[in-house]
Amino acid sequence: MTRQSQPERLPLAARLGACGPERSLSDAERSFTLAQLAGGSILRGRAPTFAGRNVLVATNRQIEAAAALLELDGLANRILLTPPDLSGEHRQSVLADAAINAVVASDTAPWQALGVQLAVSPQLPPVARAEDAVLPVHDTNWLMLTSGTTGRPKIVAHTLDALTGSIGGDVASNAAAPVWATFYDIRRYGGLQILLRSLLGGGSLVLSHPGEGLVEHLNRLIEHGVTHISGTPSHWRKALMSDTISKFRPGYVRLSGEIADQAVLDSLKRTFPQASIGHAYASTEAGVGFAVDDGLEGFPAALVDKPNGVEMKVVDGTLHIRSKRAALSYVGDSAPALSDEDGFVDTGDMVGLRGGRYYFVGRRGGIINVGGLKVHPEEVEAVINTHSDVRISRVRARKSPITGAIVVADVMLAQRGDSEREKQIKAEILDQCRASLPSHKVPAMVAIVDEIAVSAGGKLERGGA
Repeated sequence: MTRQSQPERLPLAARLGACGPERSLSDAERSFTLAQLAGGSILRGRAPTFAGRNVLVATNRQIEAAAALLELDGLANRILLTPPDLSGEHRQSVLADAAINAVVASDTAPWQALGVQLAVSPQLPPVARAEDAVLPVHDTNWLMLTSGTTGRPKIVAHTLDALTGSIGGDVASNAAAPVWATFYDIRRYGGLQILLRSLLGGGSLVLSHPGEGLVEHLNRLIEHGVTHISGTPSHWRKALMSDTISKFRPGYVRLSGEIADQAVLDSLKRTFPQASIGHAYASTEAGVGFAVDDGLEGFPAALVDKPNGVEMKVVDGTLHIRSKRAALSYVGDSAPALSDEDGFVDTGDMVGLRGGRYYFVGRRGGIINVGGLKVHPEEVEAVINTHSDVRISRVRARKSPITGAIVVADVMLAQRGDSEREKQIKAEILDQCRASLPSHKVPAMVAIVDEIAVSAGGKLERGGA
């Protein structure tokens, strides 16, 4: 076919380098070599009709989404990745905001009912592309929904160069051919970062599977010899509660997406004493900001004072970031500006400076107001999580006729004990809080619970009582 224009960059599939049979993407049911995925088509022979389109990818399995990305990058004008929990009530607004005119979906009927005429279900294994396959003609923009969105989802646009700007130099030197895994879904920013790191870093990737339990997932990671793995602190706290974790031997462990407090970092170091343990700061809008590998929560103030490709500033206690890794914009006719006039993205994450180090204290929008005094749930959780019997906690507001709100805490223990021991643990938690926090931040009540909900994005669900 005639090439319409020359893309300024190589498409993702052309950037993979050597794709021998040892490099693969797999889930619980299927495994494909990167050569199969990069050189094949899942679009049922209809690839030419996707050229220049704005394509939404809504597949049931991550491996299908990864195959779609490899085929559509450089072909489509836009690719919008949607997580599997996208509510039906938001589908029409997502189509309109991103100007979607083609869909790759496991179930095409709902999208056709909304007026999308070009809707194709993925075909795996991919068939070999014809010799006259469509040539790359576009510098494709990659779109995704922001995590933690309530109401109408916000859509963020990235370039592939921005998404891959931090890749390289942070992989353990002893891992010549890493086998990656992540608790994230690759259709969210954190998971997409791991997909790209595995593809461009010469490794393989073991994906989670719909409906798979934690123990089954961990056993599969062990079976595949996973060496590099990432997840949110909530992901890791859940994993640390499983006896199976003792059989897992990764060499590279990373946390992101939530505040990594000292308790979870120390727990991971005890569990994986030979591994490189670190945490990274990233958001869908601001991109990857920085990584911290010294084993401590927070980050050195020098990262703000002496920028290295990523500029940061703290304004009224909130972290702002400017870099080439940031997103291009929000998408949609009524979308707000993503950055200020100087190009800084307001992250909404609040930090405090103590002793030459910044510490995250919580989200600006998550503050509990106790009689006019501010409480960040995360700073209370950080104190509670230091108790040796606590695995995960969630602090939230409860309405009060006197102060407007009071602070309450739900706590999951590493192991449930007898009722007398649990009463003692509650008392110890409150003593810790009184010793470390002002009185208005001390929980009025501590409840021992069997489960604390974690969202599809791996973050604590913070709905009020």
